[in-house]
Amino acid sequence: MNPSRIRILAVGKVRKDWVLEGIATYLKRLPGLQVLELRDAGKEREAAAILEALRPDEQLVVLAEEGQTFDSPAFAQRLEGSGSERLALVIGGAEGIDPALKAKARWKLSLSPMTFPHELARLLLLEQLYRALTIQQGGPYHK
Repeated sequence: MNPSRIRILAVGKVRKDWVLEGIATYLKRLPGLQVLELRDAGKEREAAAILEALRPDEQLVVLAEEGQTFDSPAFAQRLEGSGSERLALVIGGAEGIDPALKAKARWKLSLSPMTFPHELARLLLLEQLYRALTIQQGGPYHK
């Protein structure tokens, strides 16, 4: 997994300082990975903004409760299997992700069967991306 081939498109602002600190920590550990914040605007407008922000060479991956769940090693393997593809990982807003956008996704990812606020989902996703990278590199972070 190459962090510069991944972008997170996230609806909503992170306001909690402790979450911002965690996000900053993982972004330092994942040089090249970008996070684009999109404005809360309702499902349909958010979907339009996501599609507009999506680059032609990016594969759309949405985080959704009905998505595929992985343990950390399997997630690392899934990302490695993406090879040189660019991925846009989408975290929806409070109302979720528009079904039409979900239908366009290359694949759907679930972080857990539980539901999380978008701020925590962003932090959890960044942590799992870092964990995946260290698994692929054989580092000691994942035990």
